[in-house]
Amino acid sequence: MGMSVGGGSSNLNNEPNVVPMIDIMLVLLIIFMIMQPMMRKAIDLQLPDPQPAVVTANQASDQIVLEVLPEGMFAVNKEPITKANLADRLKAIYDPRPDKIMFVKGDPTVIYQDVIYAMDVARGAGVKVIGVPPKDTK
Repeated sequence: MGMSVGGGSSNLNNEPNVVPMIDIMLVLLIIFMIMQPMMRKAIDLQLPDPQPAVVTANQASDQIVLEVLPEGMFAVNKEPITKANLADRLKAIYDPRPDKIMFVKGDPTVIYQDVIYAMDVARGAGVKVIGVPPKDTK
Protein backbone atom coordinates (compact mmCIF):
# COMPACT_ATOMS: atom_id res chain seq x y z
CA MET A 1 0.00 0.00 0.00
CA GLY A 2 1.73 2.92 -1.17
CA MET A 3 0.57 6.43 -0.60
CA SER A 4 2.06 9.59 -1.88
CA VAL A 5 2.24 12.41 0.59
CA GLY A 6 3.14 15.78 -0.90
CA GLY A 7 6.13 14.57 -2.70
CA GLY A 8 8.26 16.04 -5.35
CA SER A 9 5.99 15.95 -8.41
CA SER A 10 2.94 17.97 -7.43
CA ASN A 11 0.86 19.52 -10.20
CA LEU A 12 -0.15 22.97 -8.96
CA ASN A 13 -1.99 25.20 -11.41
CA ASN A 14 -1.80 28.96 -11.12
CA GLU A 15 -4.68 29.67 -13.52
CA PRO A 16 -7.36 32.17 -12.41
CA ASN A 17 -10.91 30.93 -11.98
CA VAL A 18 -12.80 32.68 -14.78
CA VAL A 19 -16.26 31.30 -14.04
CA PRO A 20 -17.24 34.10 -11.57
CA MET A 21 -15.90 36.71 -14.00
CA ILE A 22 -18.04 35.25 -16.83
CA ASP A 23 -21.09 35.30 -14.55
CA ILE A 24 -20.54 38.96 -13.71
CA MET A 25 -20.09 39.85 -17.38
CA LEU A 26 -23.33 38.05 -18.33
CA VAL A 27 -25.28 39.88 -15.60
CA LEU A 28 -23.88 43.24 -16.76
CA LEU A 29 -24.73 42.39 -20.37
CA ILE A 30 -28.32 41.58 -19.44
CA ILE A 31 -28.64 44.79 -17.38
CA PHE A 32 -27.38 46.93 -20.26
CA MET A 33 -29.64 45.16 -22.75
CA ILE A 34 -32.66 45.89 -20.56
CA MET A 35 -31.69 49.50 -19.84
CA GLN A 36 -30.90 50.49 -23.45
CA PRO A 37 -34.53 50.90 -24.67
CA MET A 38 -35.44 52.83 -21.50
CA MET A 39 -32.61 55.34 -21.98
CA ARG A 40 -33.65 56.17 -25.53
CA LYS A 41 -35.30 59.57 -25.83
CA ALA A 42 -37.71 60.00 -28.71
CA ILE A 43 -39.91 62.79 -29.99
CA ASP A 44 -43.11 62.02 -31.87
CA LEU A 45 -43.10 63.79 -35.21
CA GLN A 46 -45.53 64.20 -38.03
CA LEU A 47 -43.50 64.87 -41.13
CA PRO A 48 -45.04 66.39 -44.23
CA ASP A 49 -45.55 64.33 -47.34
CA PRO A 50 -42.27 64.33 -49.33
CA GLN A 51 -44.19 64.76 -52.59
CA PRO A 52 -47.23 66.92 -51.81
CA ALA A 53 -50.06 67.10 -54.27
CA VAL A 54 -49.99 70.27 -56.31
CA VAL A 55 -53.17 72.31 -55.98
CA THR A 56 -54.06 74.45 -58.94
CA ALA A 57 -55.20 78.00 -58.33
CA ASN A 58 -58.39 77.54 -60.35
CA GLN A 59 -59.94 75.00 -57.98
CA ALA A 60 -62.95 76.30 -56.08
CA SER A 61 -62.41 76.16 -52.33
CA ASP A 62 -65.16 74.83 -50.11
CA GLN A 63 -63.75 76.54 -47.02
CA ILE A 64 -65.91 79.05 -45.21
CA VAL A 65 -64.08 82.10 -43.87
CA LEU A 66 -65.96 84.44 -41.55
CA GLU A 67 -64.33 87.86 -41.45
CA VAL A 68 -65.05 90.16 -38.51
CA LEU A 69 -64.99 93.72 -39.87
CA PRO A 70 -65.09 97.06 -38.05
CA GLU A 71 -68.37 98.75 -37.11
CA GLY A 72 -70.26 95.51 -36.39
CA MET A 73 -70.05 94.17 -39.93
CA PHE A 74 -69.15 90.65 -40.97
CA ALA A 75 -68.31 88.91 -44.24
CA VAL A 76 -68.69 85.25 -45.16
CA ASN A 77 -66.32 84.48 -48.04
CA LYS A 78 -66.20 88.20 -48.93
CA GLU A 79 -70.03 88.51 -48.88
CA PRO A 80 -70.97 91.36 -46.48
CA ILE A 81 -73.45 90.50 -43.73
CA THR A 82 -74.87 92.59 -40.93
CA LYS A 83 -74.82 91.52 -37.31
CA ALA A 84 -78.59 90.89 -37.37
CA ASN A 85 -78.40 88.54 -40.38
CA LEU A 86 -75.27 86.64 -39.31
CA ALA A 87 -76.97 83.77 -37.47
CA ASP A 88 -79.50 83.13 -40.26
CA ARG A 89 -76.86 83.20 -42.98
CA LEU A 90 -74.52 80.80 -41.13
CA LYS A 91 -77.42 78.44 -40.41
CA ALA A 92 -78.34 78.44 -44.12
CA ILE A 93 -74.75 77.67 -45.09
CA TYR A 94 -74.06 74.92 -42.55
CA ASP A 95 -77.35 73.00 -42.47
CA PRO A 96 -76.72 71.10 -45.74
CA ARG A 97 -72.94 70.71 -45.21
CA PRO A 98 -71.59 67.44 -43.79
CA ASP A 99 -68.35 69.01 -42.57
CA LYS A 100 -68.96 71.83 -40.18
CA ILE A 101 -65.60 73.62 -40.31
CA MET A 102 -65.13 77.39 -40.39
CA PHE A 103 -62.24 79.83 -40.17
CA VAL A 104 -62.60 83.13 -38.33
CA LYS A 105 -60.49 86.06 -39.43
CA GLY A 106 -60.58 89.26 -37.40
CA ASP A 107 -59.65 92.72 -38.60
CA PRO A 108 -56.82 94.21 -36.49
CA THR A 109 -58.99 97.18 -35.53
CA VAL A 110 -61.97 95.22 -34.13
CA ILE A 111 -62.33 94.46 -30.46
CA TYR A 112 -61.93 90.94 -29.16
CA GLN A 113 -65.54 90.82 -28.03
CA ASP A 114 -66.78 91.01 -31.66
CA VAL A 115 -64.62 88.02 -32.64
CA ILE A 116 -65.92 85.99 -29.68
CA TYR A 117 -69.48 86.98 -30.60
CA ALA A 118 -68.94 85.73 -34.17
CA MET A 119 -67.54 82.43 -32.90
CA ASP A 120 -70.48 82.04 -30.50
CA VAL A 121 -73.00 82.66 -33.28
CA ALA A 122 -71.16 80.14 -35.49
CA ARG A 123 -71.38 77.50 -32.74
CA GLY A 124 -75.09 78.19 -32.47
CA ALA A 125 -75.44 77.72 -36.24
CA GLY A 126 -73.96 74.20 -35.98
CA VAL A 127 -70.26 74.77 -36.67
CA LYS A 128 -68.23 72.06 -34.92
CA VAL A 129 -64.65 73.17 -35.67
CA ILE A 130 -63.55 76.80 -35.67
CA GLY A 131 -60.06 77.60 -36.85
CA VAL A 132 -57.99 80.73 -37.10
CA PRO A 133 -55.97 81.13 -40.31
CA PRO A 134 -52.33 82.20 -40.10
CA LYS A 135 -51.70 85.91 -39.84
CA ASP A 136 -50.10 86.29 -43.28
CA THR A 137 -53.08 84.95 -45.30
CA LYS A 138 -55.20 87.47 -47.14
